[in-house]
Amino acid sequence: MLLDLSQIALLFIAGVFGGVLNSVAGGGSFITFPTLLFVGIPPIVANATNTFAACAGYLSGTYAFRREVLKDRGNLLKVVLLSIAGGISGSYLLIIVSEQQFVSAIPWLLLFATLLFIFGDRINARLQAVSNHRNLGGLVAFGLALFLFLVGVFGGFFNAGLGVIGLSYLAVAGYKDINLMNGLKLLISTCASAIASYCLFLMGLSTGLQASQLCSEH
Repeated sequence: MLLDLSQIALLFIAGVFGGVLNSVAGGGSFITFPTLLFVGIPPIVANATNTFAACAGYLSGTYAFRREVLKDRGNLLKVVLLSIAGGISGSYLLIIVSEQQFVSAIPWLLLFATLLFIFGDRINARLQAVSNHRNLGGLVAFGLALFLFLVGVFGGFFNAGLGVIGLSYLAVAGYKDINLMNGLKLLISTCASAIASYCLFLMGLSTGLQASQLCSEH
C-alpha cells in the first residue's frame, strides 16, 4: 500500500507523541494504532506493524532501567522465557483469526487490561493470603507463571495496552518498587513484541514503510 505525503507526516507525528507517551507512562499504542487504521491499513496488519514499531521504544526503555531490572535477576530468566513463549503463541493466534474476530476482540481486551490494572492490588492481597497456606503456595506460583505467559500472549496478539496489563501482572505478583516495575514491564514488552514481530514478519503481516515511520520516533 502506497502512502501520500500527508499520511506519512501523520504517521510521523503519531510516532513522536506515541514515543513520548511510552517513555513517560506507556500507552503510546493508543495513539499509533488508531493512526495506522486512519490511514487505511487493515486492522490485523496495522496491529502487526504497531507491534514492530513499538519494539524500539521497549528496548531502549529496558536499557534505561537496566540497573533496576538487575535487582530482580533471580526471576529474569523466567520472565524472559515466559514472555517469549507467550509472544509466539499470541502471534500465532493473530495469524489464524479473521479480521472480524480480531476487531470484535479489541474492546474486550482493553476492558480486561483496564480492570486488571484497577483491581491488581486487591487480587494480589487475596493471592498472598492464599499462598500462606502450605498446600496452596505452589498453586499460586503456577498461577502467576500462567498469568505472565498470558501477558506475553496478549502482547503477541494485540500490542496496544500491553504496558497496562504488564503492570497489572507485576501488581498481582506483589511488586511495589515502581522503577523496578517499569523496567520489568518494558522487558516483558520487549520479549513478547520482538518475537511476535519476527513471527509476523515471516508471515508478511507487518508493513515496512509504516513501521519505519513510527519506529523512527519511538
